[in-house]
Amino acid sequence: MLRVPKIRWAPLANAARAKSTTARATTGDEYQYLQRSKIPMLHFQPSLPRLPIPELEKTCSRYLAAQQPLLTPEAFDRTKAAVKQFSEGDGPKLQALLKEFDAKNKHTSYISEPWFDMYLRDRAPLPLNYNPLLMMNPDPRPEYNNQLLRTTNLIISSLRFMKSLRARCLEPEVFHMNPAKSDTSTFRTVTSLMPSIISTYVAYTFKAFPLDMSQYQGLFGGTRIPELGKDRIYRSDSSRHVLVLNKGNMYAVDVMDEAGNIEQPATLMARIDRILNDNRPPAAEPLGLLTTENRDRWATARSHLTQIGSNAKSLELVDSALFCLCLDDSTISPDNPIPAIRNFLFGDGTNRWFDKSFSLIVAKDGTAGINFEHSWGDGVAVLRYFQEIFKETTTAPFAHPGLKGNDPAGAGGSPVVPIEFTLDEQVRGAVRAAENHHNAIIDSLDMNYMKFEGINKGVCKQQRISPDSVMQLGFQLAFYKQHGRFVATYESCSTAAFRHGRTETMRPCTLATKEFCKEIERAEGPKKKSVAELRELMNKCSTVHGQLTKEAAMGQGFDRHLFGLRHTAQKNGLPLPALYEDPAYGAINHNILSTSTLSSPALLAGGFGPVVQDGYGIGYNIQDAYLGSVVTSYKPHRNGREFVECLREAYEDITKVLTSGGTPSKGK
Repeated sequence: MLRVPKIRWAPLANAARAKSTTARATTGDEYQYLQRSKIPMLHFQPSLPRLPIPELEKTCSRYLAAQQPLLTPEAFDRTKAAVKQFSEGDGPKLQALLKEFDAKNKHTSYISEPWFDMYLRDRAPLPLNYNPLLMMNPDPRPEYNNQLLRTTNLIISSLRFMKSLRARCLEPEVFHMNPAKSDTSTFRTVTSLMPSIISTYVAYTFKAFPLDMSQYQGLFGGTRIPELGKDRIYRSDSSRHVLVLNKGNMYAVDVMDEAGNIEQPATLMARIDRILNDNRPPAAEPLGLLTTENRDRWATARSHLTQIGSNAKSLELVDSALFCLCLDDSTISPDNPIPAIRNFLFGDGTNRWFDKSFSLIVAKDGTAGINFEHSWGDGVAVLRYFQEIFKETTTAPFAHPGLKGNDPAGAGGSPVVPIEFTLDEQVRGAVRAAENHHNAIIDSLDMNYMKFEGINKGVCKQQRISPDSVMQLGFQLAFYKQHGRFVATYESCSTAAFRHGRTETMRPCTLATKEFCKEIERAEGPKKKSVAELRELMNKCSTVHGQLTKEAAMGQGFDRHLFGLRHTAQKNGLPLPALYEDPAYGAINHNILSTSTLSSPALLAGGFGPVVQDGYGIGYNIQDAYLGSVVTSYKPHRNGREFVECLREAYEDITKVLTSGGTPSKGK
């Protein structure tokens, strides 16, 4: 089963709205709202096109094209036979049933319901299996990286984003092909004047593509509740507090007043300072560890927990909180970011509540990041929020060095409430078991980081080649160097350009990449290709990669379609077609290379766990000065350090070909 769809197609950040770094007004709408969009937030939603159901014949063809580089000729012949049987037998019937379902549910997409269901039914623990990490760059002004000051600013900007979202005055999410021409006041004026039912198509004339915003409602006040067999998502629209964790102790902290207004910066600072200076010892039984457990074990423990004392009310404070804020004692080393990335991605589990829709983590040195639960959304909303709060807090924050905390309402202590739980031996035993399980998993996880300065965005632009294709080619070549074979590779691509679109899989291992890898590793001899010939092969890889990415973004991949057809058979009680029993189908969905990229000036690093025991989880990005990858793997199944060494060698080989004076790709 595919587990974690990663962020692939990251929309460009909207134009900056911050005006200065000087003190800003903290009264009225100027303080309460991040944006007052000229275009209503959901203006484009009614006219978003529906996610297409691909033609069965094209899905079968694309599936075979993805299988061919992975299979021996004999195995490929067997798979071709299974696909032929499917396309002429069960496939058309399932396609008709899927289209019938889709026609009756025009408010959504054919993949949305089964995709939510898949997430919520999986019993695997959330850390590493699901929750990804986005780590922020530091504030360029060192004095603003103080833990208390940065936390205060991040809370304020988060609440301003939330209030704009809930008032529906947040700017609609739009992917601009050419921001200089479309991310303009003219675009906003013209499209805002158009009726919603046609506004998306008017945006297309600007080469701007509105994105689905249905997942944004899951950002704030949301929690995944563990239940036996299938979890559920809980949401609260009325809470005024955040959940704060410090040394494993939990607090409910009011961040908005009774009228729903954001508290003043000095007030918020005082409340966070109070927690940072709380002399309570670290929690003896940190209940956050339970959220690292297998979902059925956690569901059983939680059910028992609710039956003791007033724990049900305490859990309600946790579940209904606007978001989770984790105050950590860790710091980051510029020379070795791996310990900090590990801590933010999973840590020891004692100062986390992984079930919350997202957790904002701020370390002692001001390093900040977001760890988010994945069932409610695919990352587009998280990335937008991440970029907006980073931009505002680093260019136009509301709290500045020298600000003194002042909380007149806090004299009685009510705005900061320790969340207490009644524990018995059964709960304590569950916490100890969770700690042992979590430690066993994280002890087996290896994490390696590679920074390569020989290739960057500028080099790719100069050579007119896709940066993403270059990076993905490196992964294929590295694995081939390490193991001498090719394996299933997953790169997630957002289909948010469609109503209730989720993700589609882009398959970067192709016949073109296979040929390049084999030729570049060929021993010297008469058949050894020249550098110019290798460059032509690289150009072909980029062209094929670009076409596959375009198809995936337009909902024309094969993975989600086959998933939907399989779900249709199961839902209707029909026999599972032989295609799904073919070992090749299981192998291509056993994604040994699971990759994810996003490009953002806010991002320091991104990470996630492997999706299979013998796989690699590769978070990567290509910047103006370098390319980088964070690679996770489980010991002893994979040697992550060796893979990273092979990856560096791969990019050195690619650099030689890329900068040797060969022919650049046309139109890249």
